[in-house]
Amino acid sequence: MRRFALLLFPLALGLAACGSTQVETKPAFYDNLAKTGQPVDPAAAASILNAYRGTKGLSQLSIDPELTRVAQEQANAMAAADTLSHEVGGRTFVQRMKASGFDPKVAVENVGAGYHTLAEAFSGWRDSPPHNVNMLTPGVTRMGIATAFAPKSKYKVYWALVLAQPG
Repeated sequence: MRRFALLLFPLALGLAACGSTQVETKPAFYDNLAKTGQPVDPAAAASILNAYRGTKGLSQLSIDPELTRVAQEQANAMAAADTLSHEVGGRTFVQRMKASGFDPKVAVENVGAGYHTLAEAFSGWRDSPPHNVNMLTPGVTRMGIATAFAPKSKYKVYWALVLAQPG
């Protein structure tokens, strides 16, 4: 019996090694940016916004590097000031867009703070009538989104989303 057990042990060990290890993955829109300090995934944001806009028959968005830069500067400014505002640093959205050199026909901005995941930010904006109107602005085709991590602030994560139709 002991010899039989000794023969089965290597077989059992070999079979155990054949098992697959599954790594649990979750979609990027559930990543907790307040824990990791990682930036928002723009492709995941474009995907969720395009799916939402698609249900309303609206144009799809592509990620624009210049709008992403405008969004990043706004998120950074809010995080540095520990303030949620479209006018942090004394410049309005219109002034910031003009300074960027991007000359849009239409441009809108959503800002947020305290949302720890893209899913939370999207849901918060969707459930806020003025922010939802911005996300559903007809004709916009470009987007930029950014986050800034401020671990010692009350909000932790600051968000800026810019949608525009080029001029």
